[in-house]
Amino acid sequence: MQIRKTFKPAMVLMLALLLTNGCASRAAQDETSSAASGNKLPDAALDLPDKSVNTTTDNSDNANSNAALGSKPDEQSSPPTAKPAVSAPKKLYKMNKVYSFVPIHKGETSENVVLLTFDDGPKEDEMISSLLDTLDKHKAKAVFFVNGYRVKRHPELLKKIADRGQTIGNHSWDHIDLKKEKGAVVKKQIGDVQEIVKKVTGKEPVFFRPPFGSGNDSVKSIVRGYDMLYMTWSDGSLDWDKSTKDKPDKVIANVLEQLHPGVNILMHELPWTTKALDTLLTKLESKGYGFIDPATIDPAPLPNAQNAK
Repeated sequence: MQIRKTFKPAMVLMLALLLTNGCASRAAQDETSSAASGNKLPDAALDLPDKSVNTTTDNSDNANSNAALGSKPDEQSSPPTAKPAVSAPKKLYKMNKVYSFVPIHKGETSENVVLLTFDDGPKEDEMISSLLDTLDKHKAKAVFFVNGYRVKRHPELLKKIADRGQTIGNHSWDHIDLKKEKGAVVKKQIGDVQEIVKKVTGKEPVFFRPPFGSGNDSVKSIVRGYDMLYMTWSDGSLDWDKSTKDKPDKVIANVLEQLHPGVNILMHELPWTTKALDTLLTKLESKGYGFIDPATIDPAPLPNAQNAK
């Protein structure tokens, strides 16, 4: 009986060890069997990237991760497509010493063209809109030589001219005779217009016309300092003269009388000129003339052009 009491605890311990080793072996066999059968853990337990967070800087890795999640690649991760640069129109014409325009390369473009210009604006919306509508009708471009004090009153009209694809020119701030003024005054008259036009339209003028066509070497030098082309005109419509007031037909006759290839036509924002414009452009077209786009004019003059009287 004493021998049995001593042996019993040892037997219990041995049985416990045998049971423990058997369970561990069975667990190992079950794990091996599960891996071999291709079973996976639930998706919630996978360490997958959040769809809303870009976890890598490599686009291909992003695509692979998104594909594993059953979604399309993140479009926002792609760099934006660059807009093509808009090239400036080719320069086709230069101004000669009598303020008309000639092709830079003979035969490259037509000589039978005119430059349309309008001075002393912007004044009134009705007249500006009528001029712009007529120009659009004939697919024509023009230079609107503006005064600074008028732009200050009606910046919206200047913006309308620019937004409709027409060119803005500098006609001084106060429409005074610059030839009679000191250099500092001339510089301010010109520079202030450059500033206000750029503020309204985003661009500075590249063409300058002195009021009354009155200038001298000092004025021309200041204009060149602003990288502008100084010009007067080579065909005056005389629409500003009392002999033409309220006479659209007279405006047309005056222009046609002086017509020649490359002519630089001076007109104004006036009621009778506004009424004359459609017929005038129609007659010019019937004579085989086209209209110079100011953007195709090289602002660098031909030799001696800036010294023309």
